[in-house]
Amino acid sequence: MVSRKQTRVWKYVEEGSLLKLKSYLRKHRDLDVNFSKGKRRRSPLQLACCLGDDAVLRLLLKHGADVLQRDRRGDTALHTAVNRALKHGKTAYDDLVVPLKKHCPEALNAANTAGVTPQDLLKWRKHSETADSMSHAAKRDPEEEWMEKLFGECEDEFCETFGVYDDDDFLPVDDDEEDFGDWADRIRREYFDKKHAEAQRLAASSSGWKKRKQEREQEEQSRKELHQRLQREHEEYLARAARKEEETRRGKKRQYDERCAATFHAASSSGASKLSYSDIPWPAPRGTVQEMVDVMLHGVDRKDVQAFRKVVLKQQALWHPDKFAQRCGSRLEEKDKQRILDTVTALSQELNRLVQSLRT
Repeated sequence: MVSRKQTRVWKYVEEGSLLKLKSYLRKHRDLDVNFSKGKRRRSPLQLACCLGDDAVLRLLLKHGADVLQRDRRGDTALHTAVNRALKHGKTAYDDLVVPLKKHCPEALNAANTAGVTPQDLLKWRKHSETADSMSHAAKRDPEEEWMEKLFGECEDEFCETFGVYDDDDFLPVDDDEEDFGDWADRIRREYFDKKHAEAQRLAASSSGWKKRKQEREQEEQSRKELHQRLQREHEEYLARAARKEEETRRGKKRQYDERCAATFHAASSSGASKLSYSDIPWPAPRGTVQEMVDVMLHGVDRKDVQAFRKVVLKQQALWHPDKFAQRCGSRLEEKDKQRILDTVTALSQELNRLVQSLRT
């Protein structure tokens, strides 16, 4: 289980706060930085590689970070660094791959659960560069450029969608399901293998016009098939993303209702414990006031004005500052009391504005 201090380390790595992380590790010299967190069970070193933060990476290595520690897919930090270098080029290679190789040379031959080593990925990089050089005589086809752009946008859109809800409480992990990283690796390998094979055929071709025409037709057919496949799988991923997002929102709404019932029911009983800021059943504890209101009203049809207004009035009564003070005022921790009341007031004002808009 990740400790509070390790959570602080993860936060600093995620934010790229090098000075804070350096000061914190100097203060806690015995702190183990080899822990796993999140859906992928990544280590702080792997997170630094994902973010391309070479300064944080070198600091973690200095404090004993294990290059061979694996995530849920069996990838080491060097796998992650090489994958980023494949995408971002020589700068990422020099910043991430080189220091990891120098610190732990044996990591080059560490295979993940698919049996792929970082050395294999580096060879694949050379393989793809060779394929590009062999087809230098042919001009870059606009259809190919569009297809690669579609692939990049597909990957970026998926990461943006799921980056918001990377929370183990609402997104169950399915080890048997092919995730986007696996799919992207498979599509990339298939595409460059096919491209390399086509380049070899073109280089070795010495036949006449009919054979060259046949190869062009085969190449065009392959592009169309890959294009259709990319579009189909892209649509499937977007549909899955929408389902998981809706599941996440329903989970947050359900958790909010349960916490409200538990907290405000306890407020009426004698001898109830004190409430700090984190004990209040905020709809979105780290969100804005608007995000809190969105959680409160999730699932209500806004086109049904009467039903929607009824729900808003119920929440307005629940978070009215005076009524909240009557229910919970005596139980608030003194150090958090003003902050709690300010947040309740802001939430009540936002609900009041929403009620006024329904009357107009």
